[in-house]
Amino acid sequence: MFSRLKEDIRAVKERDPAAPSAPGILILYPGVQAISAHRCQHFLWKMGRRGIARFLSQCTRFFTGIEIHPGARLGRRVFIDHGMGVIIGETAVVGNDVTIFQGVTLGGTGKQTGKRHPNIENGATIGVGAAVLGNVTVGARTKVGGGAVVVDNVPPDATIVGIPGRVVAHNGIRVCPADPFRREPLPDPLEIELIALTKRVEELESQSMPSLAGATNEQLDQLSKRLDELEAELDALDKVVKSLAEAS
Repeated sequence: MFSRLKEDIRAVKERDPAAPSAPGILILYPGVQAISAHRCQHFLWKMGRRGIARFLSQCTRFFTGIEIHPGARLGRRVFIDHGMGVIIGETAVVGNDVTIFQGVTLGGTGKQTGKRHPNIENGATIGVGAAVLGNVTVGARTKVGGGAVVVDNVPPDATIVGIPGRVVAHNGIRVCPADPFRREPLPDPLEIELIALTKRVEELESQSMPSLAGATNEQLDQLSKRLDELEAELDALDKVVKSLAEAS
């Protein structure tokens, strides 16, 4: 237990440039306190003393602002920075060398049973206010941006932002379609949809129209109706493009 505590203190010193001495970390860092208390509570949980384990976890929550369910499994050198508002659910599994910032939720969706909380693999970083929901896996060394909501599995070495969370970088290569500096463009659903809409607009604009010279009233009426139809289609496409742009 004391060896784990030494590792926790060393992890704080490595990842937080403002970290004081070891005694200062023990006194001033609620993340270290909450994780140390959780180890005792998790031991009681595994021994079947679940009532007292839950009670002690609520006491830890009161003093630190961090709620870690006694059933959750935490790896070595997990660093909870600041920590206020962090919630880690019962079936969550957090790997080694994971960094979690304040306001993070590793929770469920409310619809699942059994394994209903996420797996966070080694070296991942979960940003301020992010939520990882459901039985999903965040890959090793992945970075989840502040305020992101992750509801699907995430590959290793990725960067996730947005609601719902989407990959904007993978293996050090930016994959956002709006980024002109990306080295290897990977398929992006939004970009593909925009290209398809652009092609459709070009097809509508290029459709041949009958010559107006010598056209009868009936032909002019048909032409007017066709123009109205094209205008309606273009308006609909414009609305779709705007909604996709807002979603991105």
